[in-house]
Amino acid sequence: MKPPAFTSLAAAHRAVRFAWFKSGLFWRTFFLMSVLTAVSMGAWIGMINVYQRGPQVQQTAETVVSVVTITKAALTHSAPDLRLELLLELASNEGIRIFTLEDTDIIDPPPHNPLMPEIAAIVRERLGADTRFSSGVNGVPGFYISFNIEDDKYWLMLERERLAGLTRVQWLGWAVVVGLLSVLGAALISSLVNRPLARLTSAARAIAKGERPARLPEKGSQEIIEANRSFNQMVEDLAQVEKDRAVILAGISHDLRTPLARMGLEVEMANLSQEARDGMQSDIAQMDAIIGQFLDYAKPTEAATFVPVDLSELLADIGRDAGRIPSLRIRTDLMPDVHVQGNATDLRRVINNIIENARRYGVTPGQDYTEIDIVLRVKATGHGRRAVIEIGDHGVGVPPDQIAQLMKPFTRLDSARGQANGAGLGLAIVERVLTRHNAGLEVSNREGGGFLLQVALPLAA
Repeated sequence: MKPPAFTSLAAAHRAVRFAWFKSGLFWRTFFLMSVLTAVSMGAWIGMINVYQRGPQVQQTAETVVSVVTITKAALTHSAPDLRLELLLELASNEGIRIFTLEDTDIIDPPPHNPLMPEIAAIVRERLGADTRFSSGVNGVPGFYISFNIEDDKYWLMLERERLAGLTRVQWLGWAVVVGLLSVLGAALISSLVNRPLARLTSAARAIAKGERPARLPEKGSQEIIEANRSFNQMVEDLAQVEKDRAVILAGISHDLRTPLARMGLEVEMANLSQEARDGMQSDIAQMDAIIGQFLDYAKPTEAATFVPVDLSELLADIGRDAGRIPSLRIRTDLMPDVHVQGNATDLRRVINNIIENARRYGVTPGQDYTEIDIVLRVKATGHGRRAVIEIGDHGVGVPPDQIAQLMKPFTRLDSARGQANGAGLGLAIVERVLTRHNAGLEVSNREGGGFLLQVALPLAA
């Protein structure tokens, strides 16, 4: 069975592979390039139509005039007994047929072609104003031109293929083919531009979640190579900073707490009054708690340690432990079998910090204890279905204009300064850990009095 970290990393790689396709930047680039391609094609077809029209009209008219003139001359100067053989040869070799023009002929209109009026004008100017055109005579389709030999009138029929250019259907077919190739090219170019950005975005998001992303490929254009190389170097530097911080934290814990322990022992052994001993022990405990808050705030939460956690059981256990404190009254309403992805130790620290904050500052008015309600439900949120924890007290609440200040590190409300035994990091630690868990945190005053925190955690797969 694959470890959770490996499974999570593989899923992240799959997400990166298609993130460029889902991004808005890809579609904006694709749409822009498609529009530019369509406009360019339209301009290109228009230019071809404008510049090709004149030469095509002239060439077609010259062909018609030449064929009629040559055929007329051949028939005029040939011996009568050889004309039948000449007509057969013209029909078989050149695709030219000669028919007698009769008054009873059923004549169809000229070919329906945008160039036909201009072609007809040039041909009539060269062959005579009485030259007629038809797309079919007596039900036989073709391209017919009339001519006279003395008083006799004839039809000269050419095969349409010899004079036909590209039809509208053919133009449409070519336009569709070129359009599809252009759209595919636009999609390819857009993906080449956006895929490196998608990789970079996904890697930055992984860092924000406390993960270490895979190295970005240092290939492509020079700008992409430089950006990916700089990002990879930044990831390595951050990893080194994390290692150095872990060493520093261990040193701080040892170098500060050892003297505090020694001071506590000396206070116990010193010949002091009970009041002085209690005061000094309280100060030492307060300093130890402040150091603990600093370490908790600075301690990183590694996403690689995330495993499915039975949140229902965790909250029930925390509620039982907190209920043993004389100054607390805990009520729980927990949905069973709710599992989330996270670090159980850090989540326990988060809930304990929230309960401790409520114990200190949420004392029920008129009582010497704090009432705390813990509710767990699975709800649909803007980020999908999530496990939502609601922890509320029945105290006096917080002034609305000061709620935002609660999340800032080293900040306490004025009303709490005389009571606090910490450094103002309780809720800052909560927010920091929840951010690494990709969880949401909302704080507000409860209806009917008190303070409420809502934590929304992603459900385990």
